[in-house]
Amino acid sequence: MTMGPAEGGPTTGPTVLRMLLGAQLRRLRESGGVTREGAGWEIRASESKISRMELGRVGFKERDVADLLTLYGVTAADEREALLKLARDANNPGWWHRYGDVLPNWFQSYLGLEAAAALIRSYEVQFVPGLLQTREYARAVVLLGHGRAAPAEIERRVALRMQRQRLLHRERPPQLWAVVDEAALRRPIGGPRVMRDQVAALVEATKAPNIRLQVIPFAAGGHAAAGGSFTILRFGDQELPDIVYIEQLTSAIYLDKRDDLDYYAVAMERLCVEAEPPERTPEILGGILDDLYPG
Repeated sequence: MTMGPAEGGPTTGPTVLRMLLGAQLRRLRESGGVTREGAGWEIRASESKISRMELGRVGFKERDVADLLTLYGVTAADEREALLKLARDANNPGWWHRYGDVLPNWFQSYLGLEAAAALIRSYEVQFVPGLLQTREYARAVVLLGHGRAAPAEIERRVALRMQRQRLLHRERPPQLWAVVDEAALRRPIGGPRVMRDQVAALVEATKAPNIRLQVIPFAAGGHAAAGGSFTILRFGDQELPDIVYIEQLTSAIYLDKRDDLDYYAVAMERLCVEAEPPERTPEILGGILDDLYPG
């Protein structure tokens, strides 16, 4: 079953539109020989505000974009209107906006990036990747961090995770390439029944053409990403840089500098070499089912 953009979230959401517009404004500013300080003065803002705009990390006021286009010498009506429309579209809320009551701001940014990514590469140490979790497993994970929350809030958080997964089934889904530590598959989150269903669901997931799953076995010992889980997002538009996402308990880190990207890309490549090859994943998962969760 496929899901169109209206159901599974737009393939180009507001987060990426802000990044695209920011990149355009940066190029126009640089080609016009305007400093960030000068651009900030023009719209009554600071140099750091211009920097955040050009990185797509804040919303855009249409008036500010119009004033900057004038400063940068963009006078053609069609070019101005195209960029102003981009500013308007970038301010539209994403599908996740309706979950704002259970979503911290730092994670809303990630959902926008995830929804627009063409390739999602992740390494998970403790849990099954969120995009591959069953509903009951997701509920067990949510309860670990929000055990005192009301049942209605728990269900909202689980529903959000299930909604995220719809991007894997839309008309033009991203490629998901996940490397999972064997410990995450043997840790009984939610109990034996929940884990049995979860591992069985992973076996089914490996059959999807846009999902590649690898397991780092205990026998691998230490490896390149011993420091913890991380995700690398790559976008279809070459104007946008890759982004490394590292989640913490109460915040997240987003890395887009070339040195950081190169470091994590090398670590991910080494992980994929050290992990069992994807074609062995169904066999490994089947062995875990037989060993720990016989049904």
